[in-house]
Amino acid sequence: MPFDTALIIDVLIALVAALVMSFAATPVIKAFAQKVGAMDIPDDDRRVHDHPIPRLGGLAIFIAFILSVVLFADISKQVSGILLGAILVVAIGAVDDVVSLKAWVKFIFQIIAAVIAVMHDVVIQVIMNPNVFSNVDTLNLGPFAIPVTIIWIVAITNSVNLIDGLDGLAVGVSTISSVMMLVIALLVADANMAVILASLAGACIGFMPYNLNPAKIFMGDTGALLLGYVLSTVSIIGLFKFYAVVSFAVPFLVLAVPLFDTVFAFFRRLLKGQNPMKPDRGHFHHRLIDMGLNQKQAVAILYSISMLLGLAAVVMTTSGELRALILIICGFFAAIFAGMLIKGRLNGNGHGNGNSDGTGHESDKASSESEDDKDA
Repeated sequence: MPFDTALIIDVLIALVAALVMSFAATPVIKAFAQKVGAMDIPDDDRRVHDHPIPRLGGLAIFIAFILSVVLFADISKQVSGILLGAILVVAIGAVDDVVSLKAWVKFIFQIIAAVIAVMHDVVIQVIMNPNVFSNVDTLNLGPFAIPVTIIWIVAITNSVNLIDGLDGLAVGVSTISSVMMLVIALLVADANMAVILASLAGACIGFMPYNLNPAKIFMGDTGALLLGYVLSTVSIIGLFKFYAVVSFAVPFLVLAVPLFDTVFAFFRRLLKGQNPMKPDRGHFHHRLIDMGLNQKQAVAILYSISMLLGLAAVVMTTSGELRALILIICGFFAAIFAGMLIKGRLNGNGHGNGNSDGTGHESDKASSESEDDKDA
């Protein structure tokens, strides 16, 4: 399927503008975070960084994203709802990064933000029928549309927050997810969604140099809640909407890493008789670290998984030569992923738990995102 050249140019402009704004704003936000005391202090065993690190970095992502959208996208009723809800979750996330709110308080505001989106017609009305043996291709959710939509938005919003446990992990996975949705938007010629997703991807990419291991600043709940909220709402009007084009599985594949980790954490805690909202050290990234991988290896593996699943989602929207090309790319990344696993295991066997890189220098486990597990 040929792409619209004008649309590609618009997408690149939005992406680059958001990238530059995010990159330029992050040092300013870092200084502001230090001034207001928004510092992440390693005070429990889930945090593996050894010194206070500023958070609130999500403000830089938010500023770049919203300015790029306002400048380059069409502000429809649905987009207005997404932006209003994003402002709310960023506000509550910023407050939490400074004074630390109760989980139920954040949860209530997430529901309110989801309701705001629903009131602006961001609703999952129709989905593909998951029953492959049925003669009915689609399912109309009817009266269940609103509660299903709210559950989806709140679930994805929290899932990104829960994987925010290693330097660069949440922002990297969110970047991959937004890029994959961007490709799908281009394939189905949804120009406005493509520009919005390009703005989100650019804002994330601009922040990443400061957040990759060793992180200079964390994005905090401000960024994690923002990314989860925007990805969840945009997926509704950019993926679920095209039920005749893309499969029921596409949104789940694009957001699989944070979504499955959240579901796994929820049921794991219930089976242990714990409060499902209570933090623990059992997320996927924790398990990879416990296997002997260092932060960079664990993050690279989760990036690879997210990319492979995202490419699988893109494959579902394509056919012919493009599908073959994507499958080749998937195979390439699968080989890289396997190599990372092998190298990680060898390093784990050779260097204990990854605390040393074999040269006598301190490993990259000295700094890590710690906002993970601030459930809801």
